Amino acid sequence: MTSYRLFVGLDIAAATFAASWMTPVGRPCQALTIPQTADGWADLVRRLRAVEADPAQILVVMEATGSYWVGLATTLAAKGIVVSVINPTQAHHFAKALLKHAKTDAIDAQTLTLLAAKLTPTPWTPPPAIYHEIQQRLAHRDTLVDIRQQIRNQLHALVPLPIVSTSVTAQLEALDSTISAQIATLEDELVQVLTSDAAWQSTADHLRSIPGIGLLTTCWLLVTTLNFTACANATAASAYAGLAPYQQQSGTSLQKKARLRHTGNQRLRTALYMATLSACRLNPAVKQLYGLTPSSVSPDATPLKSRYSGFCIDIKNIIGTRYPKCQWFYASP
Repeated sequence: MTSYRLFVGLDIAAATFAASWMTPVGRPCQALTIPQTADGWADLVRRLRAVEADPAQILVVMEATGSYWVGLATTLAAKGIVVSVINPTQAHHFAKALLKHAKTDAIDAQTLTLLAAKLTPTPWTPPPAIYHEIQQRLAHRDTLVDIRQQIRNQLHALVPLPIVSTSVTAQLEALDSTISAQIATLEDELVQVLTSDAAWQSTADHLRSIPGIGLLTTCWLLVTTLNFTACANATAASAYAGLAPYQQQSGTSLQKKARLRHTGNQRLRTALYMATLSACRLNPAVKQLYGLTPSSVSPDATPLKSRYSGFCIDIKNIIGTRYPKCQWFYASP
């Protein structure tokens, strides 16, 4: 475990962030409120370097909430400061363990400082440029698809009315056509962006060779797993995707069956689920399992897990040998 000489907690908001820090033998200082600007980020770096000259000995912890943290985290990492971006759930339960009930930006920053000193979370590495290029296009496409569906719902709601305005109908249909064209443009751009990085393109080619996986699923898999480098092993990967059954057992009074819960990366789980639905029609390995009951596949399998199993085997056979780093993602939990 790396030892640091300065621990920093940052609570990020849209316009400002609260910062607190401590040495290994001290206590968190009173939190400062600093603007969420380039000048504010530079001011934070100057303050931290005044306390600890070696940036590699500074550990900064912040929560992965929204997108407001990305610019600050990237700037600090570029200055050589060690940054750890944690799941907000971890910070929440750490505060509960400390019996903290009050919640302010300043208190949260001090709590994150204590978390940094006690747990020293894993350092965060800024993703490559291709990640941002793909992720932003995927997010924008999701938004456009939602808007297009709202427009189509409005058009459908007009059908039973005794009088329908031709002007309103024409405008809605024009919007539908415009948004559909923009979605098609984004999908074409995704194909082009993938060609800019040989490693991502190679993985994408192998993924798309699997029946049931198309361009969008491939891109979401690459983005959410950072080209299959986000997790260290199968247990972490299945939990990250929200596909690891959780047990509830305590003594003799609580004996619940293990089941999937609404945790993990929702977008990754959605991508895998939609791909599995396609694979049930197109992929022989999954199609063979589609009609089987969970108990016929495994005594403790869930319906979702039983349909994933053949899909995961097919993926592992195709790209697992060429990309050893990917094997954890396709191994059974």
